[in-house]
Amino acid sequence: MGPGLFLIAIMGCGEDDSSCRQVRTLEARYESQAACTAATEAAAARNSDVDYPVVVARCIAAGARSEPLKADDVQRPGPGRAGLKVSPIRS
Repeated sequence: MGPGLFLIAIMGCGEDDSSCRQVRTLEARYESQAACTAATEAAAARNSDVDYPVVVARCIAAGARSEPLKADDVQRPGPGRAGLKVSPIRS
């Protein structure tokens, strides 16, 4: 995406193939997608209080809704997957 304002959407996902749900939009605004993306890992960790087993932070353009995301599309941490923007899975 080109220039614009971006914000972070917090998505709650189940463990099956159902769609993730946008549960929160953070107030912070970012002037580039790169700056927004750099903040997603910390945002997911700070917002892991939602009642879902998987919490994901995604950058979206200001004024837009997040594209649908399914739990199976979310890469979970594991070998060779450093730097993912997914909160720890809660049990």
